[in-house]
Amino acid sequence: MPLPSQIPTIPALDHSERSDGPALIALRGEDAPDNEFRLGTREYDWHHHLRGQLFCVESGLVHVRTVQGSWLLPPNRAGWIPGNEPHKVSISGAMSGWTVLITPQASRELPDQPCVIGISELMNALVRRAVSWSAQEVLEAPQERMIAVLLDEIRQAPHEPLHLPMPTDRRLLRIAHGVLEQPQDTRTLQAWASWAGLSSSTLSRLFLAETGNSFAQWRQQARLTHGLEMLANGISVAEVADALGYATPSNFIAMFRRCFGDSPAHYFSKRSR
Repeated sequence: MPLPSQIPTIPALDHSERSDGPALIALRGEDAPDNEFRLGTREYDWHHHLRGQLFCVESGLVHVRTVQGSWLLPPNRAGWIPGNEPHKVSISGAMSGWTVLITPQASRELPDQPCVIGISELMNALVRRAVSWSAQEVLEAPQERMIAVLLDEIRQAPHEPLHLPMPTDRRLLRIAHGVLEQPQDTRTLQAWASWAGLSSSTLSRLFLAETGNSFAQWRQQARLTHGLEMLANGISVAEVADALGYATPSNFIAMFRRCFGDSPAHYFSKRSR
């Protein structure tokens, strides 16, 4: 009889790289070393998967970076990463959630770019049901029909404004990183342009062309992105407003409501409808 050290180990199956098996595999996530969708507080460096990945956390925050920009994932929203899309992930205080891994063929009618979507009650219920049969290699006809409905729910889900596109011009990129590092900085467009060595008109024209937003719109979104991260880590609205350079908490709340349609407190506590 072989000694324990001589017994061959079977490597854990990485469902995200499977081209075989069910078209959709749903897994429950938690902060455990052996969990394929491990949460907690950690970072995953640049990588990609064969399968597309839809994922949701029930607490904390997930920050996904791609070459096109970055996406924030608050609780009870779902993030979509298409198959073979290089991305980097930072997780802050997320203790539970789920991920759905979808083959390239089944993903053909899903978004071809990363995005954040709202979650319906039906989508949540279907994912929970799919998690219960995640160990099955062959699905039954009723399960295949539920997968078809879940794919429809994903395709029709509303997109949420949680994308911060990044410019590619090196001068604009320098400004963008400066804003992200000091979101409370109130210097004008003209001052930022001078700092980066270009005219204010060139900055305005290139920023709109490369990000789809004016510089003012982009800076506002960058501040709100930073604010979301702070709120997810339990920092009060008053402290967040002060850190972002807002005159009063009510000014920050008003801006947050205009962009996200709800107050910060409700945004983090509710489930998307």
